[in-house]
Amino acid sequence: MTDRTILNAALLEGWRKSSYSNSEGGSCIEVLDSYPSGIPVRDSKVPHGPALVFSPESWSRFIATAKRSPQ
Repeated sequence: MTDRTILNAALLEGWRKSSYSNSEGGSCIEVLDSYPSGIPVRDSKVPHGPALVFSPESWSRFIATAKRSPQ
């Protein structure tokens, strides 16, 4: 599957923030579960902006890499 873009991510419902999000407005992403053709990801500070849709394989590789990275 080719990664794609959703131009207005606010049209979709059910976004969830990263568990690392806090109430201080830090840099956060939101993901949407159960999207039929991949994993949409958006910037939580720009909810009406675009979302990138990653293949499940690409998203899994990203998560695995992020977990290995020093914090």
